[in-house]
Amino acid sequence: MHDAPETGSTSWSELLSPRYSAATMTLCLGVALFAFNGFLVSTSLPTAVREIGGLELISWAFTLYLVLSIVGGASGALLKARLGARTALVGSALVFLAGTLIAAFASSMTEVLIGRALQGLGEGIIAATCYALIPELFPSRLVAKVFGAEAVVWAVAAFGGPLVSGLLTEHLSWRAAFLVNVPLALIFIALVFRIVPKFSGEVARLSVPFLRLAAIGCGIMLVALASIMQAIMLEVLFVLGAAAMLAAVIAVDRRSRTPLFPSDAFALNSTVGIGLWIVLLMPVAQASTSVYLVMTLQDLWGYGPTKAGAFNATFAIAWSTCAIFVANIQDPRYRAWLIRLGPTLLVTGLAVIVFGFSLDMPLVVMLGQIFIGTGFGVSWGFLSQAVMESARSGERDRASALLPTLQSAGYAIGAAVAGLTANAVGYPEATTPDALRGATIAIFIVSTVIGIGALIAGYALPLRKQNLLAIEMQKQL
Repeated sequence: MHDAPETGSTSWSELLSPRYSAATMTLCLGVALFAFNGFLVSTSLPTAVREIGGLELISWAFTLYLVLSIVGGASGALLKARLGARTALVGSALVFLAGTLIAAFASSMTEVLIGRALQGLGEGIIAATCYALIPELFPSRLVAKVFGAEAVVWAVAAFGGPLVSGLLTEHLSWRAAFLVNVPLALIFIALVFRIVPKFSGEVARLSVPFLRLAAIGCGIMLVALASIMQAIMLEVLFVLGAAAMLAAVIAVDRRSRTPLFPSDAFALNSTVGIGLWIVLLMPVAQASTSVYLVMTLQDLWGYGPTKAGAFNATFAIAWSTCAIFVANIQDPRYRAWLIRLGPTLLVTGLAVIVFGFSLDMPLVVMLGQIFIGTGFGVSWGFLSQAVMESARSGERDRASALLPTLQSAGYAIGAAVAGLTANAVGYPEATTPDALRGATIAIFIVSTVIGIGALIAGYALPLRKQNLLAIEMQKQL
């Protein structure tokens, strides 16, 4: 365990030292399962649909995965507390593996959907539990580097996932692309048995709050459905209904004997509460680029899929590069400054994208993408660590496990809001360059406004007291 903050200089090689190398590999592989799986499936699924049918259900392969992954993530801290991290990880990896095999050998789209749902449930628990393990397996001074390593995994997956899946689908079968997950899952299980200690306490009677988990699932499902509604009024009602349902879950959870979230989740007077707002709002604001940027590059400027994809990948490159660059920073004052710089660069990048489309200049739009990726890269690791280390006594696992779950929820909500905006401003019906440019600008203006919420939360984050405590500890050392 590494409960007390540790300070002092450190190097990247320490993550690969005998003491930490297996733990680093385990957590990075947990991230890789999620990252690579998304790119593998998105590339190979269209070919699968042409073979087994079910084109009308293809969007549900992603929707069910997302909804079940968020539900699984919400239950991750509870499962870790009741069963132990090792049992939770191995069990969820087996669920993920079963889903992979069902989807890979499916003869109908219904079977693919069942497999994808199981994949989502298993991966949601894996991601949440891995986050909860970070402060247990690594000292405080290495946590930022762990997040930097995970950012590299995402960047590699963004490039390697589509390439591997495309080659396998083209030269072997779409089923082979799905089966790439099998060896990854088996290696992950073996590493968990080696690294994660056995549960030392008694396995408690597992009282799972099914009603709250179902409500979370329904709320995210409403968000997903809102993005495919044709009527704007229905989209608004679905988004508002989702917001009301998720807010009710948080309110009920605070009074529950088996809470899923930290007691000050989304409170406006604590580092954890405000930090979680930033973790939610930054992906909500950024999601519009994931949904509409590539499509607009192709339709407005005639980019091919490869060129547009490479253009969009500048976000991941900037995130990974900056996460590695800032991970050596130990001074808490600089870390606090970088946490606030992240949302600032996000808003700046979105505004630059609006400016770039207004001027019809692709390089300016790319600069905006780089700003956004830089914002995530310089802040995300330190923000996550601040939430983890500021959690109240006995609530660190719940705060840590909520981070990846909330990030996924943020992207889902952001995609729905972007879709609602796109339909409201006529993006689907835009047939001329001017109409398409105008609709795109409107989408990114809304995203910029949402980003301002994250920026305000960043400057409201009460880090001063925590920083003074860390500085005093450094002086004593």
